[in-house]
Amino acid sequence: MEFTQRLLEQFLALAEEQHFGRAAERLSMSQPPLSQAMQRLERGLGVRLLDRGPGGVRLTPAGTAFVTEARRMLDVRSAAVERVRRVAHGLEGDVRVGYVSILSHRHLPRLLRAAAEELPGLRIHLHQDSTATLVETIRSGALDLAFIRDPSPITDDLTDELAVHGFAEERIVAALPDEHRLAGTDSVALTDLRDDDFVLLSETALPELARQARLACREAGFTPRCRADADDLTGLLGYVAAGLCVSLMPEDLRDFPLPGISFVPFREESPYLRTTVAAVHRTDADAAVHRLLDLITRHARP
Repeated sequence: MEFTQRLLEQFLALAEEQHFGRAAERLSMSQPPLSQAMQRLERGLGVRLLDRGPGGVRLTPAGTAFVTEARRMLDVRSAAVERVRRVAHGLEGDVRVGYVSILSHRHLPRLLRAAAEELPGLRIHLHQDSTATLVETIRSGALDLAFIRDPSPITDDLTDELAVHGFAEERIVAALPDEHRLAGTDSVALTDLRDDDFVLLSETALPELARQARLACREAGFTPRCRADADDLTGLLGYVAAGLCVSLMPEDLRDFPLPGISFVPFREESPYLRTTVAAVHRTDADAAVHRLLDLITRHARP
């Protein structure tokens, strides 16, 4: 037998009023349909729930027990409906979030802290990988949202499947070994580094950041003398910390506890000396993804 919400509410109203007339009036219905509904309920259960008399009705022991069960079923039904609505509105559920490792120290903690405060019903599952792999994982649907530093692999080949949102912009600064002649200065000009050996990003791993570094140097009037390259920013840090090269890196890396490296801002302003941090997701992303996007946009550092 199906215990509909209406049927359970009718039984509970009658159990509380112990009178068909008063219960029917409370339910905004006439008395005969209420009596018929209770008869169907008793037939469906195969037990007598009510003792009927001229002065009203009384609950049988089975009826008293069913009051508790009816209230429980209504509570469960109400909770299920509310949870479905919360999931549909992005307030509950599971979200799979990817990130490149170098973003984990600033933007990711901001997102997790804001989500814990504002969306406590969401469970965020984290996955770290390279930009290229994260993009493909988003395409396949194995991830819901990813945070990357170089969106060019997507924007150069954007399809209707993916959407990209830049949510933060960072300056590019000079990364110098601590023993470098300019380490510790307030600022440097890019031309001050023209005679230094550089370690730069591989053009296949992070093409936009690699291109920006070379264009910034060209704009300053020289071609960087590239001693080495690396597939990610942590590789650049290793070369600089070893005292072998200088490099160009996003300013947020200054917050890393990296012995042997000094980060010094550039004096000149150039569009090549800024980088975008972006979020990528499928265009058919659900409400939870859009709520997280709103959080990271609001809580990203100006």
